[in-house]
Amino acid sequence: MAYNESRNDAAAKEKAIDDWLPITSSRKAKWWYSTFHNVTAMVGAGVLSLPYAMAQLGWGPGIAILVLSWVITLYTLWQMVEMHEMVPGKRFDRYHELGQHVFGDKLGLWIVVPQQLIVQVGVNIVYMVTGGKSLKKFHDVVCPNCKDIRLTYFIMIFASVQMILAHLPNLNSISVISLAAAVMSLRYLLYNCLGFHAQQGVQPDVDYSYKARTRTGAFFDFITALGDVAFAYAGHNVVLEIQATIPSSPEKPSKKPMWRGAFLAYLVVAFCYFPVALIGYWCYGNSVDDNILISLQKPSWLIAAANMFVVIHVIGSYQIYAIAVFDLLETALVKKLHFSPSFMLRFVTRTVYVGLTMFVGICIPFFNGLLSFFGGFAFAPTTYFAYHPYSQGLRILLMNILPKAITGAGQIRREGLSYCISYNLKPSSIVSSWEIYYLNRQLYESTDQNGEMDGLLLRLQNELKEAVVKEEPNLHI
Repeated sequence: MAYNESRNDAAAKEKAIDDWLPITSSRKAKWWYSTFHNVTAMVGAGVLSLPYAMAQLGWGPGIAILVLSWVITLYTLWQMVEMHEMVPGKRFDRYHELGQHVFGDKLGLWIVVPQQLIVQVGVNIVYMVTGGKSLKKFHDVVCPNCKDIRLTYFIMIFASVQMILAHLPNLNSISVISLAAAVMSLRYLLYNCLGFHAQQGVQPDVDYSYKARTRTGAFFDFITALGDVAFAYAGHNVVLEIQATIPSSPEKPSKKPMWRGAFLAYLVVAFCYFPVALIGYWCYGNSVDDNILISLQKPSWLIAAANMFVVIHVIGSYQIYAIAVFDLLETALVKKLHFSPSFMLRFVTRTVYVGLTMFVGICIPFFNGLLSFFGGFAFAPTTYFAYHPYSQGLRILLMNILPKAITGAGQIRREGLSYCISYNLKPSSIVSSWEIYYLNRQLYESTDQNGEMDGLLLRLQNELKEAVVKEEPNLHI
């Protein structure tokens, strides 16, 4: 009885914390929330560098990489949406939870969290710089005769807006901001096209050859361009967090409305990316700037409006990525360091985070360098490759091929059983072992897995029983 009460208290405490954390506190989102959240997360500063990436890749490789990136990342996005509820009764509400399910509790954290933080914090730093630069461009175009103001102050102005919005409690509370940001992404795409038309299309003496004069330079420019494209197709790092806000039940799983909204968002992505990348490169050739808005010079009202739309868009994009970081930080503070959930804890944590991204953005205001660095370092492994347990390839290697090479076929099932026990599989994770043993049976037409699986289940039950008895020695089982 005492054990049941203790377990109920722990479950109630856990639920109270989840109801306070920004990702899981509200699950009332509609399918169209998925559309504009994904558009806001995806179509950000990266699209502005696509003409520059095309200049470094060239027509053939550039178009091929853009199309392949769209197809591959759409497929990996579908995988992640499907995997959100692949274990019955459990939702992987955060990217690292899926990683922990695939690689184990400790290894999954070490593999996923560093890359996820690099991506999300990196994006926020880039958006700080982008927002500040676009504000400065707006100021210079609207008031060309005014005193020149340093970029630092514009980044601080942009950060002050983020300081206010950062204290909204959860992802659904910023849905209006995200919607406005998504609309702005379409508006500044339109204004870019109008700008190309206003400058009479192709510029005089346009050159489509590689700008680098050496093979080494061309190679490094090519690699940099791949990083830029990878950055442009970001957004997977917050897909599970977005899906976590959609209600779900066995009859109506969240993956259906999520995929409907995400697919529509990807159509918007294609509509935004391909015209800007191809028309921008067509007009300016290898002389295009790393931010296409800098290349546009007239009409001035159009340039000013486009830059202001970029500012509004990256305000929303910053919050989409920041809310996932806030959730990670607040989870660690409350669950690991045992701070009490409170407004003051949230206020201090979020204010310090926004201040740090502002400080780094002021110290490193290199737009293109940041895009290619973060794109190449962490966006590719977290966007182009999904942790896909359905595809069993890694499990075949771990549970069959590798043990077979080391110990021979007779040890395969015992090695697999030891692997499950060594990595402390929880009863909720036993479905993974069932999948492995079913696959093993199909491969080797063996009939003795049932007994070994019964042994594994008995071992887990005994361990659970011992833990209960140790905690409640007077409890009769």
